[in-house]
Amino acid sequence: MPEESLPSESFEQLAMPHFDRLYNFACWLTHDRQEAEDLVQETYAKALKGFSSFQPGTNFRAWIYRILRNAFLTSRTGLKATATVPLEVEGEEEILPTVKETPESILLQRSDGTIVRQALEQLPLAHREILLLCEVEEMSYQEISATLAIPMGTVMSRLSRARRALGDALRPQFRKG
Repeated sequence: MPEESLPSESFEQLAMPHFDRLYNFACWLTHDRQEAEDLVQETYAKALKGFSSFQPGTNFRAWIYRILRNAFLTSRTGLKATATVPLEVEGEEEILPTVKETPESILLQRSDGTIVRQALEQLPLAHREILLLCEVEEMSYQEISATLAIPMGTVMSRLSRARRALGDALRPQFRKG
């Protein structure tokens, strides 16, 4: 049964299945395991405190990821990381359906994980987080839109730019090998 249709679920029943993936996402954002642990702990504390504001029938996963992201952005590291993110022009991208397998997801599955991880770590925060939410967390464009609090068109344009940036970063590595 999907989590959206379980309004009587307790916080623990809804939140705990997401713990490992939230921690993984936090590690990618912070580049530090201790900071990621603190971030996830802060996320769960804020989510529990604000659980009464969660609207049953909405997407809990997007809701808790948004809390984690907002907690990260308000941390000193997050504010510094977002200071260099460029503004984007809305409405320039064509709306396309979510694709299950992309060249990037195939590359992530088959290639040397170290090279891909290093390339991802070098990307700006906006590119890194959108690739992780789409390719690793397998969120739909709609879930990513809700998580990042951005329009669907921005999700698609950022994802396109992030994929291009990752490809540009990996291309020299694979030419060497």
